[in-house]
Amino acid sequence: MSHKSYQRALNEALRQEMQRDPNVVLIGIDIAAGYSSAAADAPDDGVGGGILGATAGLIQEFGAARVIETPISESAIMGMCAGAACTGLRPVGELMFADFLGVCFDQIFNQAAKLRYMFGGKAQVPMVIRTTVGAGVNAAAQHSQMLHSIFTHIPGLKVVLPSGAYDAKGLLISAIRDDDPVIFMEHKGLYEQAEEVPDEPYSIPFGEANLLTEGDDVTVIAFSKMVQVSLAASRSLAQEGLAVELIDPRTTSPLDEDTILESAKKTGRVVIVDEGHPRCSMATDVAALIASKAFHALRAPIELVTAPHTPVPFAPTLEQAYLPNANTVAAAVRRVAHDR
Repeated sequence: MSHKSYQRALNEALRQEMQRDPNVVLIGIDIAAGYSSAAADAPDDGVGGGILGATAGLIQEFGAARVIETPISESAIMGMCAGAACTGLRPVGELMFADFLGVCFDQIFNQAAKLRYMFGGKAQVPMVIRTTVGAGVNAAAQHSQMLHSIFTHIPGLKVVLPSGAYDAKGLLISAIRDDDPVIFMEHKGLYEQAEEVPDEPYSIPFGEANLLTEGDDVTVIAFSKMVQVSLAASRSLAQEGLAVELIDPRTTSPLDEDTILESAKKTGRVVIVDEGHPRCSMATDVAALIASKAFHALRAPIELVTAPHTPVPFAPTLEQAYLPNANTVAAAVRRVAHDR
């Protein structure tokens, strides 16, 4: 067990799975020799490993036949991954920013997501699409979106949102070993976050939420970086005597409905924290789930804490105002806690 950054945990998962299974290959732009704005503990090997350093050093160990540098063509990368997966490889493709899904969405939702279904289960598509999401790093409107709800809407795709280094490694290993296409969404604002992570390989099952704190007063359900924001809020609220039960679903497809509903029925008060836009979001989806299956247990209206329905601002002060924070989460918890 070592103290590792989110970035280092991703790198370690990729390396260990490539060592274990020769069918695992990496495909993407700049993954072999890109520039890096990586965390300080990135491997010092002279190779950037993509824009955030997650694939640093892998080209030296596995060579160009398994760490495949591509032209700037997201459609070609996703199509190559889908085709390779159908032939028995386990490709891990990198969509540098989730914002770029518009130029390659057909290969993802019309091809990869549907092939197993359309061939009656005889075709498997064991591919992983690693991509970055989220605001807070001053990357402007075209590189800062939280688009997990779009992928979650598509049957046939599994969607993963690791909220910390420990989950990043275990969930990525599970994603690579899965026989279905997996969208693995890494929040840019978490790459330097560090915690204790086992050195050996381990996997975290999909569809099993993580209960970070237990409490009887209010249930808080949060996604990706908003888990860390909500954890900070819950700690401050504990000093006020409010006991928050914080749930990180980890995956949005499959979604651990049982854990969410059980907690909602236990506390009767729910706050959902989602960096995505409020319309047709995971926040509204989970709110609808609770309203339809646990309505009579609710003692207060469900509160949603989301980004506004606007593009992500570029100006740092506006970007910070745009994002949910520990104060806005705590205020929402207080409102539902005191609603009689």
